[in-house]
Amino acid sequence: MLSLIFFVCMIWVFGKLFVLGFRAAWGISRFLLTIILLPVVLIGMVLGGLIYIAFPILIVVGIVSGLASD
Repeated sequence: MLSLIFFVCMIWVFGKLFVLGFRAAWGISRFLLTIILLPVVLIGMVLGGLIYIAFPILIVVGIVSGLASD
């Protein structure tokens, strides 16, 4: 009986740690995509001559980020 309680508590604690790690990884990846990767991709598209695609993407991302509130 004691080992069953220990097992349940262990699953509970490590489950919470897993959820915390997943949320932290999601936050870090969202930061990397929006702050680092998106501007690099847009600059690369402009330098590559794809400004007609990069400009509408920039406008859409600007509108979405203006409307979204965290």
